[in-house]
Amino acid sequence: MKWIFLFFLATSLMTSCYSQNNQNKNANMNNEKKTTPVYSKTDTTKVVLKDEEWKKMLDPEVYHIARQKGTERPFSSPFESFKEIGTYYCAVCGNALFKSDTKFDSGCGWPSFYEPISKGSIIYLPDNTLGMKRTEVECGRCKAHLGHVFDDGPPPTGLRYCINGVVLDFEKAKEAEKKYGTKQ
Repeated sequence: MKWIFLFFLATSLMTSCYSQNNQNKNANMNNEKKTTPVYSKTDTTKVVLKDEEWKKMLDPEVYHIARQKGTERPFSSPFESFKEIGTYYCAVCGNALFKSDTKFDSGCGWPSFYEPISKGSIIYLPDNTLGMKRTEVECGRCKAHLGHVFDDGPPPTGLRYCINGVVLDFEKAKEAEKKYGTKQ
């Protein structure tokens, strides 16, 4: 009984913390994210920094997920149900990761995609933590932890890249802006 109480207490504390964070995340979807000195949407050179350097330059939540392989709470990312047309980038380094037309609603609680933007944009690593056999995905440029890939996705690939929204940045497609007459 004591454990059940502690579980519910911890869950309610996490929920209140994440709801406050979600208010801040909504602003981040408009390209207002704090970027790092290595952030570039055009530079493709590999980024190798010491952990202390990452810790100094990254937001604590981004650092926890990108460098310590953390996971955000399911359904807490505004990107999970985001429908805009454009490109998703690594929030740490600016590496192009996914096009919005490969995003789908998997119901898993995290933004899901069926295909990366290119073969080199993602690194695949075995992950056997917590007694599970999974494949971790990292950014191909800075090796930030993004999430995991599973083989239960839709055609044409059959893959589901389950990605933490905290480590994503988004840029609206320029053609979509022209078509609908809106500006970022």
